[in-house]
Amino acid sequence: MNRSLPLFGFLLVLLGLSSHAADPVPDFGALARVPIVFNGRHQPLDSLGRNSLIQIRHRYSLYDAKEKRTLPATEWIAEVMMRPEAADARKAFRVDHPDLISMLRLPAKNESLGEDGKHYSWNQISPGFKEIEDQAKRILATKKDASQRDAFDQELLKLRNALTLYMRLKNTVHPQDTTDFEAELKAFEAAIPPGVAALRDQQAGRAYPTNAFETLLRYANRYDAAGGMEAPLIIPPEGIGPQVAWRRTGEALLSHIRNEPLPPAVGHWAALSTAFRNSDATGFNAALGRYDAFLASQRQLAPDRAKASREVFFNRLSPFYNTMPVYVAAFLLVCVYWFRFTEGARKLAWWLILGAFVIHTVGLVFRMWLEGRPPVTNLYSSAIFIGWGSVALGLILERFWRNGIGLAVASSLGFVTLIIAHNLALGGDTLQMLQAVLDTNFWLATHVVIVTLGYASTYVAGFLAIIYLVRGLFTSGLDAATAKSLARMVYGIVCFATLFSFVGTVLGGIWADQSWGRFWGWDPKENGALIIVLWNALILHARWGGMVRERGLMNLAVIGNIVTSWSWFGTNMLGIGLHSYGFMSGAFLWLGGFILSQLALAALGCLPPRLWRSFRAA
Repeated sequence: MNRSLPLFGFLLVLLGLSSHAADPVPDFGALARVPIVFNGRHQPLDSLGRNSLIQIRHRYSLYDAKEKRTLPATEWIAEVMMRPEAADARKAFRVDHPDLISMLRLPAKNESLGEDGKHYSWNQISPGFKEIEDQAKRILATKKDASQRDAFDQELLKLRNALTLYMRLKNTVHPQDTTDFEAELKAFEAAIPPGVAALRDQQAGRAYPTNAFETLLRYANRYDAAGGMEAPLIIPPEGIGPQVAWRRTGEALLSHIRNEPLPPAVGHWAALSTAFRNSDATGFNAALGRYDAFLASQRQLAPDRAKASREVFFNRLSPFYNTMPVYVAAFLLVCVYWFRFTEGARKLAWWLILGAFVIHTVGLVFRMWLEGRPPVTNLYSSAIFIGWGSVALGLILERFWRNGIGLAVASSLGFVTLIIAHNLALGGDTLQMLQAVLDTNFWLATHVVIVTLGYASTYVAGFLAIIYLVRGLFTSGLDAATAKSLARMVYGIVCFATLFSFVGTVLGGIWADQSWGRFWGWDPKENGALIIVLWNALILHARWGGMVRERGLMNLAVIGNIVTSWSWFGTNMLGIGLHSYGFMSGAFLWLGGFILSQLALAALGCLPPRLWRSFRAA
């Protein structure tokens, strides 16, 4: 009996493998790498799904409570484009505002019915689409200034944009009510000759078969409506030339009526759609293989295919998202070091932050490689870069002082800036270029990098000052040696910040002179950059002139956090000027709360020494 056990186990393994082989699944990994164009950017289908889901659901994947599984972005986007009636039933839309939920008569939270009170399906929301449109028109007509819109208005407009995007996606491969695209495509091609002949007879005033004419007209109206949705471009160009470009399926089909050849990609997408709708995984994978071979045969598409593969790898890596918990763990270890004085905790925090910094750097360089652009091209990338610079400065400080302060600054600023970046990603495609940086050159690349390092340095000085104030006011751990080391750190970092802010601002003026024909235009963003320079210079002069000592230096550095935050985000919220890209009215409350917290800290920092716990203990 014992001798037969290995054979029995081997047979069970074979049986499991054979049963698995008999149940093939769609190759969503290969589908993820299919290149498309959306909003002017060449990207893989995986990025289209991720960027769409983050806007609609605030997540990069979709959890289905009924099926009790998580759908990756590529599977979800495939379902939306090729089997929309199934996607319509999935609770992909996030609605948070209670008044909006009430207006749309959406179900409240009820776990027994599978309702979580914040995620809803297209089928649940679409009956209220007319009400959403009416309210949106009212808001846009009466509250043209975004600052006048309350939370309800903002949530309604956000939901409207999400629904519009979803409809565009549903009409990407074919009109959303198509049930068998392969059969429809054959019927459409068969209807073209008699339909065109009937049209010519009508134009010549001759008798014509009305059935043939009306059949072709129905097809033309369907494809024209689908093309008018401004869906992603999935039909790649054939050949090379200025007139050759990516197209939408509807455009290609309408051109076919005008006697233009039907692009082979349309047939490939039709086969993919029909197989996917029929849950034919074998047929789907075979069609996907044929389409991939067709794309490979088009030499002009080689850069798009290579970039798509790299971007899918970057999406899977998620370097910035995955480093956030590492920074949190490192900060907790620093706290353990401060309260227990265990050197092992500090060393472990050092290695954790160093590892996270390496991953952070790899992600930053990878983004630059993907787009061939400097590290800062929009608000999202500026948050990533400011976090990277802050972590680097924190590690340098720790290398010299080795008291955990540099590690605390590195881990806290690394985490906070990545959280800011994650919330900025809710706006959609983070690799998309924005207004002020479309026409890049050497001066722009150096300007944005250097001035952003100035932002990061000012933040590092401000957070060092926060450590000084918090430890001095509320603990007895700020001894004279620690206070002096913090003062030296802040002073050195402010010197660094002043230099980089000034040089970066001047380089921005040189770029503006080349791009816009003027060196300085008192644009809000330009004024903000100048204020940072002047504030850092004020700190240095106040220190040099003996007007402030340690506590005064720290209070001024904390106010520097306010100056930098306003110059970074606040100027964008004004919605005016040449630098108003990345507008985020929803961040106003967060910015206001942060400013109030810094003012409160500075006010506490002005309390007399006898009220400071550390000084009182001394």
